[in-house]
Amino acid sequence: MTGIAPFIAFERVQKLYGEGAGLVRALAGVDLAIARGEFVAIMGPSGSGKSTAMNILGCLDTPSGGRYLFGGADVTSLARDQRALLRRNFLGFVFQGYNLLARTTAIENIELPLVYRGTPRRERHERAREALRLVGIEGREHHTPAQLSGGQQQRVAIARAIVTDPLVLLADEPTGNLDTARSHEIMELLARLNDERGHTIIMVTHEPDMAAFAHRTIRFLDGRIESDIAREAA
Repeated sequence: MTGIAPFIAFERVQKLYGEGAGLVRALAGVDLAIARGEFVAIMGPSGSGKSTAMNILGCLDTPSGGRYLFGGADVTSLARDQRALLRRNFLGFVFQGYNLLARTTAIENIELPLVYRGTPRRERHERAREALRLVGIEGREHHTPAQLSGGQQQRVAIARAIVTDPLVLLADEPTGNLDTARSHEIMELLARLNDERGHTIIMVTHEPDMAAFAHRTIRFLDGRIESDIAREAA
């Protein structure tokens, strides 16, 4: 990897809140490099900076200092609408709470990112069905969230995240609302998407057994990276 620029990088990234005696350094000069196709788990206690880092990676927030590079482009120099385009075109999001529309069917939920892109109806439908197949819940396309289990809802949420074929999946505690068996199913699905489709995955989790599915585990503490450990090859 020597001499090859990372796909995603933080260069001395800071995030400050407040001022004077109330100043909080959520991120205190973080350096981070992630290669394309990696599966990275981010861990750390509450207030460690991991969620702030994820918000910046997802273009939902901006650093107070330093640079965020995505595919060689300096995201910190982009205007808000340019960051929104980057988010829409290259990033997919998976949340702990699924964030599905309650009165909308699974396939309609999955199509939503394509609606925002202006994708024609026929193409939307075809891509949503393919996403359903990829996450293993064909036959559930006309079910609303209330008619699906928690694990099935998270699969729909993952299908929605990948329907645009994003370069990066950002997963925030994706197994936080699931039991152990369903959690392992979701992690196996994410690992397969990473392995077979090449999605770069960055996941926040507080569960070591979920982090074990990733290639690397980065642990934050007090706004800094405390450790960055690669998983040994099997």
